[in-house]
Amino acid sequence: MTRDSPPDLLVLHAVRVTGYADTPVIAQRYGLDTAETKEMLHDAEARGWVQHTAFAGTGGWSLTESGRTENERRLAAELARVGGADEVRDVYRGFLPLNALLLRACTDWQLRPTAGDRLAINDHSDPAWDAGVLHELAGIDRALPPLAERLGSVLTRFRGYDTRFTTALARARAGEGAWVDRTDIDSCHRVWFELHEDLIATLGLDRNAKP
Repeated sequence: MTRDSPPDLLVLHAVRVTGYADTPVIAQRYGLDTAETKEMLHDAEARGWVQHTAFAGTGGWSLTESGRTENERRLAAELARVGGADEVRDVYRGFLPLNALLLRACTDWQLRPTAGDRLAINDHSDPAWDAGVLHELAGIDRALPPLAERLGSVLTRFRGYDTRFTTALARARAGEGAWVDRTDIDSCHRVWFELHEDLIATLGLDRNAKP
């Protein structure tokens, strides 16, 4: 039984996990042809599943409510076809404690409480503080590959989250702090956001629900 997802599902799902992106980014997410991706996006637009908006010279695609419903319907059918629901749900349970650690690490990267201000912005002038955050992220980096391997054995579209996270962390540890939490690059936070969205979409959950 093939565990590869059809291109039209991948295009719709790429819009879901990226949140908002232009056509080349949507195509790149799963290594699809840009011209074919554009055609599938316009077909999805005609069906009312996606919409294209532009602002200040930039534009991108996002899911409509009906597109979100269609995406989850297709993901559920795909998961049933490969018989992977129990495995993905079990991985999600293992993901949740790591998610709490990741959220705390990103908060600590952005804020460094002082005696007079618990919400003081982290100006990254304390190397020990930042090193502690990177240490926490390194622990997450070590814990992610086994979960990613299990997901990838269910469906090939799940592959790559662990290597992307490792790459982002390596850049952050090399002094490029933006690779911890920037949302417009493939940062640790960005990769983690997409993984979380992928899991809850596949399982038909919301971000605050437990499986």
